[in-house]
Amino acid sequence: MPDQWHRALLRAELRELGYDALGAPEVAGALLYPAEEPGRGAVGLILIDQRALTTTGHALLPELLARHQAPAVLLAPGGGPPAAGPWIRVLSRPLSIADLTRTVQALLPPAGNASRPTL
Repeated sequence: MPDQWHRALLRAELRELGYDALGAPEVAGALLYPAEEPGRGAVGLILIDQRALTTTGHALLPELLARHQAPAVLLAPGGGPPAAGPWIRVLSRPLSIADLTRTVQALLPPAGNASRPTL
């Protein structure tokens, strides 16, 4: 299944749970999202797939984290060491969408009816 489908399924599941989930295939694409947007709150959590940490992605990561001032969770490949970074949690593959949504709920509980963007 292409990565875009995994991201779409995760966003759909998070939206069902009341989150305002955004998605980008790479760090450069995530930087296109503004820190704050009318009608949306600030990004509350960033999920980073280690595959997005190419040389360019790794170089842009500090800018992304500084812009959103949100904690980051790394989705690491199974069987290998995780990339170094300021991660509050590292999840190793294999992972299910349910594993990811449980992690988001544990780290960023929904606040009433207000949704918070998750990148």
